[in-house]
Amino acid sequence: MPGLVRRPIVVWLLAALAVPVLLTAVLIPAKAGTTEDDLRDRTLAALQARGIEAGSVDFDGRDATVAVPAGVDAELVREVVVKVDGVRSVRIEGSSTPTATPTTEAPAESDLAPFEVGRTNQSIRVQAAVKDQAVKEAIAAEVGKVLGEDREYDDRTTIDAATGLADATAIAALLQALAIGTGDASVRYDGSTVTLSGEVPDQASKATVARAAAKAVPGAVIANQLEIPAPPKSEVSESCRTLPSRLSEFTRQHKINFLSGTSIVNDATKPSVVRVAALLRSCPSAFFEVAGHTDNLGSEATSLPLSERRAAAVKAALVKLGVAANHIHANGYGQAFPIAPNSTAAGRIANRRAEIRVLQGN
Repeated sequence: MPGLVRRPIVVWLLAALAVPVLLTAVLIPAKAGTTEDDLRDRTLAALQARGIEAGSVDFDGRDATVAVPAGVDAELVREVVVKVDGVRSVRIEGSSTPTATPTTEAPAESDLAPFEVGRTNQSIRVQAAVKDQAVKEAIAAEVGKVLGEDREYDDRTTIDAATGLADATAIAALLQALAIGTGDASVRYDGSTVTLSGEVPDQASKATVARAAAKAVPGAVIANQLEIPAPPKSEVSESCRTLPSRLSEFTRQHKINFLSGTSIVNDATKPSVVRVAALLRSCPSAFFEVAGHTDNLGSEATSLPLSERRAAAVKAALVKLGVAANHIHANGYGQAFPIAPNSTAAGRIANRRAEIRVLQGN
């Protein structure tokens, strides 16, 4: 008889110990998606800040896989991604063959002789040794295409039949890329590294110059030090000053809702994400919160991670639409803050939502 009494107690103890383990197994995978989305957003932002256009960025936990298009320096991509906080390893995939470990081979040397192409508000400068007079004249013709009436040609080309540039192709591509914008900017090639320095008007121009440099000098290391000047203070202040009221009015009229049990924005409110991204971009210095919410159909334990995934999904969409990833904080609040009764279908749809508000701005 004593044995019959003790056995149920042991069974109950084992069951009690198993419950936390099972809950952990259920909740941890739900949280992992949010972590991977955050790492992907911050990695894309870090690459964009260096003027690098990656084909795609995917995460398995904290391990990154980056697809690198042709013409983009894979080792530069690796160097940027590995410095992102939280990334454990980086796998680079090229246009054909993936490489899982850093290469120890030196970059291929180019046959091009060193050169420099630069611009100021007053002039366009070309400093290079060329093979003959025909190449010299071809470069002058390319400069003439982008010179404009307000600049002069600062011709520093010399003729060297042995080591000079055989044609104007590389110089022409860089002249086209540098022609955009004002102020000082230059592209200097020293035989192994192309250094980009100075100012360009925007991120797109920065990426364009980097691509032109990589195409002009295949195999060279691209050191992109180009900077984007801050917009005039008065313009930023005015735009940011009115942003909270504009965003509040927008969110009253345009909702972001989700399909039940998922982090997928429903078709009716997808245009709201595109429109709100344009609104957020009007104040680049502001910080925002994307708050995810759910209805009460699930338990509190499942609603919180679902709301976090909804916030992360909207953040990822906004980043793709040009909003800075490090200016968006994604948070989930589960079913704690309904805005409509959960007793009706319409109310539950309204509660399956994401809301965006300004956290900080100038």
